[in-house]
Amino acid sequence: MIKGLLRFIIAVIFILSGFVKAVDLVGFSFKMEEYFSPAVFNMPFFEKFALLFSIIVVVLELFLGFMLLLKMKLKFTLSALIALCVFFGFLTFYSAYFNVVTDCGCFGDAIKFTPWQSFFKDVALLIGLILLFVLYKKDFRKTDEYGSSKKESTGKFKYALFAVFSLGMIYIMAQGIMHEPIIDFRDYKVGSDIKGEKEKINKNPSEYKTFYSLKNQKTGEVLKVNQDDYIKETKYWAEGSPWKIEEGKNESVLVKEGYKSEIVKFKIEDPTGMELTDEIIKAPKAILVFSYHPKEVSANLLQKVEAKVNTQKGALIYGVSTDQNTFKTIKNAMMDGTAIKTIARSNPFVLILQNGKIVDKQPAKDYVK
Repeated sequence: MIKGLLRFIIAVIFILSGFVKAVDLVGFSFKMEEYFSPAVFNMPFFEKFALLFSIIVVVLELFLGFMLLLKMKLKFTLSALIALCVFFGFLTFYSAYFNVVTDCGCFGDAIKFTPWQSFFKDVALLIGLILLFVLYKKDFRKTDEYGSSKKESTGKFKYALFAVFSLGMIYIMAQGIMHEPIIDFRDYKVGSDIKGEKEKINKNPSEYKTFYSLKNQKTGEVLKVNQDDYIKETKYWAEGSPWKIEEGKNESVLVKEGYKSEIVKFKIEDPTGMELTDEIIKAPKAILVFSYHPKEVSANLLQKVEAKVNTQKGALIYGVSTDQNTFKTIKNAMMDGTAIKTIARSNPFVLILQNGKIVDKQPAKDYVK
């Protein structure tokens, strides 16, 4: 009873973890790119394979989790899941210890974990899997698994269930890659009120304080002093003071958690640096064409999407990218590439707002059909 319950819980965790990533495989690939970046493992040559690695990881989580749920190939399944947990544990420990990836993406955008929470989750799963391996060890020695017709029919039913599950997951993954996620866990899903979220953020902003790293030139002592104490204590900055700020070692520390929303990063500027965000979210209708990798978009597709948006009379229209020369017949605007990726996964994509509320969001290739 206990081992059956433990097996069920662990299997469901792996299936749910794989599912939320399968829905948004492109988003998970962005997280993989972060791990391969120079700031983390310094393997930029793997970045172009991030989507492939994401598919492999998600397929392993989903299929092995479902096999564990059905008690299929139990020794192989448990061994593979233990190896997967060790791999995840290494990644999350590295992220937590060196503070290089603030969100592992273990449950996509559905549930956020800190690096240390992710690591302890992996440790708990690993302990559970090892315990299951020990508890089910006797079952591994059974050689006549399908010795009777009843067991044969049970085995066939399990494989049929596995096939149906696999086809369903493949369809969901394909939809997320070719179009947009079937289920949107982000703050930018259709129906989100960007203007309303901005107002909540402005009413309850997060507060940060700068902590200076000071070194005493006489004694070599090093202190961390917050900005308020630094200003108050003249001994730190008065003429002749032995205390000097160590360049590059200052830290900005969160002292008050404000209203949390990814929409805090929704900031659009014109090529001169003038902010356009308020104009856009207050417009009765705004059509925005986004591209986070403009050089990878075909000129023909851009031409088609620009031609279509230009037929929308009365709408405020901008082309938003990381390059001020991306769009030819609509006004160019600028936005951080990472922030654009947070809104939608397609490159390019079209976002339609009405009074700051998202009413439509789709890949440009679907928009021009």
